[in-house]
Amino acid sequence: MLLSNSYSLTSPKFPSPKLTLHHNRSPKRIVRMSQTSENPVKQQLKIIVPNKHGEKLVGLLHDTGSGEIVILCHGFRSSKETKSIANIAVALENEGISSFRFDFAGNGESEGTFQYGHYRREADDLHAVVQHFSGENRVPSAILGHSKGGDVVLLYASKYHDIPTVVNVSGRYDMKRGVKERFGEDFMETIKKEGFFDVQDKRGSYHVTEESLMDRLSTDMHEACLQIDKDCRVLTVHGSADEVIAIEDALEFAKIIPNHKLHIVEGANHNYSSHQAELASVVVDFIKTSLQQDKQPTS
Repeated sequence: MLLSNSYSLTSPKFPSPKLTLHHNRSPKRIVRMSQTSENPVKQQLKIIVPNKHGEKLVGLLHDTGSGEIVILCHGFRSSKETKSIANIAVALENEGISSFRFDFAGNGESEGTFQYGHYRREADDLHAVVQHFSGENRVPSAILGHSKGGDVVLLYASKYHDIPTVVNVSGRYDMKRGVKERFGEDFMETIKKEGFFDVQDKRGSYHVTEESLMDRLSTDMHEACLQIDKDCRVLTVHGSADEVIAIEDALEFAKIIPNHKLHIVEGANHNYSSHQAELASVVVDFIKTSLQQDKQPTS
């Protein structure tokens, strides 16, 4: 379902908004997605972009020859090869829209050391990518991020004000949520005593410093979203069965971002494991509509 921001929320736990529902699925595109996600596009150009710290950011350009380009951002401890990001790149290409998916510093093929937190630093990595393509006369028309990447694109929009379309896929509104669940009840006591701790999960281990933890906890998405220009079109997509970030976070974004649409993917988990086609279809439709609006003459 697609929700606009013109509604009232009556319950902090689960709202009963006054809204109009728009079913936003495209069966034809969904069929193409299920085929192309198994057959990735063959022509992808690897591009290296230095960030402001001199680290090389590695990305793949899906070039259709279009003037428009969409920058795609991965989530926490992930990479440009994330299934959702790769599938959205293919879906955009099917519609003739170029995209660039890249690894943040310390992730994937990019240089640097992985850091927990560093949301603003990743927004600066994104800025380096935007500047790179702008310098080649290919000014990005939209930015999209999944999970932590969703927060990064919103932080970017709140700071730089040069991208007209932003897509937040399953980003987190309340940065204090999820920390205790991930690190345990006594995480703050441990970090104050030791200055760091190491975390082991199914992907391996990573290091959390006090500085990086404080960066996460001090990132205020509410305040950042209030700084987003009212002319910037923002889409938030969230799965109703997200097991990592509660759907309430998406509803909070809908309350405060001025030019906002919210699409809930019924039954989808955090990674849209069984809903890749719907995710790509919703995102591509929004971006296409936004690109068409950008081409219309202003009165």
